[in-house]
Amino acid sequence: MLPTLCRDCLTHINTDAEVCATCGSARLVRHAELDELDIAHVDCDAFYASVEKRDDPSLRDKPLIVGHPGGRGVVTTACYIARKFGPRSAMPMFKAMEMCPDAVVVKPNMAKYKEVSQQIRAIFHEATPVIEPVSMDEAYLDLSAETRGDGLTPAWHLARISRRIETDVGISVSIGLSYNRFLAKLASDLEKPRGFSVIPREGVMEFLAPLPVRKINGVGEATAKKMDADKIVTIGDLQALPEAQLVTRYGKFGNRLVQYARGDGSRRITPSRASKSISAENTFRRDTSSFQVLCEAIEPMCETVARRLDKSKLAGGTVVVKMKTGDFQTLTRNRKLANPTQRADILYQSARQLIEKEANGRAFRLIGVGVADLCPATEADPPDLFGGLE
Repeated sequence: MLPTLCRDCLTHINTDAEVCATCGSARLVRHAELDELDIAHVDCDAFYASVEKRDDPSLRDKPLIVGHPGGRGVVTTACYIARKFGPRSAMPMFKAMEMCPDAVVVKPNMAKYKEVSQQIRAIFHEATPVIEPVSMDEAYLDLSAETRGDGLTPAWHLARISRRIETDVGISVSIGLSYNRFLAKLASDLEKPRGFSVIPREGVMEFLAPLPVRKINGVGEATAKKMDADKIVTIGDLQALPEAQLVTRYGKFGNRLVQYARGDGSRRITPSRASKSISAENTFRRDTSSFQVLCEAIEPMCETVARRLDKSKLAGGTVVVKMKTGDFQTLTRNRKLANPTQRADILYQSARQLIEKEANGRAFRLIGVGVADLCPATEADPPDLFGGLE
């Protein structure tokens, strides 16, 4: 008999029955390695939309899109009913409404979502202290015995987390359980919504082989197109290629592709991750090709970034400019500073020079400024070297 857990009453079942003898539920999770795996990824189902439906029951059976209405907005989240018609996160709102004209559009309420996220985080902490939030609606959990010490199985804790979130918070989550982060995240996406999927050690390469390479973290649109050109469509196609060939073609990412194709990946869960960047951005009401308008737009952004750096006691070593064209092509340009800075004027001058190279008549709908290569504020702005660039 395979280890089996009822997701509704949290009973471990010792038969091969298809329903739980205790509560009659058919929501069972069953697998040979169920009690051995301990790295999990928990992902809220259509988080913002689910919170809005919870708070307004009249929306429950309607297609719902969370985002800013109007031609300039983009979809933040679409509920599963709306997704059947095509809308997806980050899609232009006008396109989403063409696909699903009957959708109800609700503006995002970030303060409310943050509060719900904190409730969910507290439930995670009841199971383990080792949690790595990825965003407001997803996190990795280390449920190994040494982090818990209570004798209960990781699967039991995950089922309880799911039940608590549905009961106490009023939304649902999907769970992935495996032996590393890559596979746990992959598993959480397999049976959405309200899923609980397991990816084991045994037979992992055979399991991965038919999956599209786009399932791999880090394979975005550009990399996927490059892979299509190389006739790499599935993870099995990756498995068939020599490591040296992948490294030659894809650089350092080629090494990661080899690991992912084999089911390898990091187990390490980092409870609190340091910020990697600080940024601000703005979408124009109308596309603009004016260098002056673009520069005027970034000036207050540089002030905002400088304030955030000061508040966080950090400095930025690289200035980053993000620009999105009228046809939604995203450009990212960066400049390494001679010295880390917290100063808005230095950020502005560096960003201005980057924009000047791109403002060649193209129209832009969005611009953003940020800093990367963060370091302690004590390393910022030597008094005798202000403003230098490498």
